[in-house]
Amino acid sequence: MQAQYSSPGSGTFSGSVLLFIRSKSNVVNLSALYNNPDKKDKVFKTLKIALVDAAGGIDGFEILKIIADDLEIILHIKFIKENSCRKFLDSYRSKGLQQSLIQHTKVLVPSEDPRFETQLKTYSKILDDFIAEQDKCVHNIMEAQPNRLKDDEIEELETRLKKATLNSREPPRPAGTPCSTFLFQDKHFDDRKLTGEDQQTFAKKIGKSWKKVGRCLQKTCRALQDPAIDNLAYEYDREGLYEQAYQMLGKFMQAEGKKATLSRLISALEETELAGVAELILGIHH
Repeated sequence: MQAQYSSPGSGTFSGSVLLFIRSKSNVVNLSALYNNPDKKDKVFKTLKIALVDAAGGIDGFEILKIIADDLEIILHIKFIKENSCRKFLDSYRSKGLQQSLIQHTKVLVPSEDPRFETQLKTYSKILDDFIAEQDKCVHNIMEAQPNRLKDDEIEELETRLKKATLNSREPPRPAGTPCSTFLFQDKHFDDRKLTGEDQQTFAKKIGKSWKKVGRCLQKTCRALQDPAIDNLAYEYDREGLYEQAYQMLGKFMQAEGKKATLSRLISALEETELAGVAELILGIHH
């Protein structure tokens, strides 16, 4: 008889999991890079963005601790939203998390070809053994209640990442330049022309949803009207999702010029229910 696993009703969700990442490449050793003080912040950013990709946003999980030995990195992850936990499990099972990790590591070491092995555990179970049984995995994650608070080093890394993101977001506005704002999640943000950094962040994070955003932008951008998006998908099929998304937004920016604003991109992301990507572009961290 198949076991039945219940999930919490109106109560709060909490659980944890251990993600083991072992580098298969002798050249790209993520553990060694993390233990290098000059590289630690960049590796942490790589890991965090890959997890954001997998969990569908930044507000459903937190990293409690990272342990890096000679061979592998171990992340102790706490989930605080069941939906984020399930999205993470879906991504892990479909290898989406692993592909995202490879993609973002290539940004860190662009001339190399990173490869990884991963394993997912609770304190007593190897979730890979029954990763197709999502309810069972969630049940085990809920049973593995976190036995620690967030590590001080993680707090420091989070703070530095937030500062770096905010500091690089926009150059100082010349005196006398009028300031327009837009509203996102009940907060006002300065509007501005999209930058190359926005384009890169969008391409790294959006994955296969780039077409949805493109079709939303095409409503007010003639350059993206059919068959432009399908042509981009075909032309950059070999380069993959990152390049397809990068080229699509680049086409929008080139065609619209000064009118290719942050507010238009954020609006398209909201309309396509991709607020997590918008948060990353805006540098919002919970």
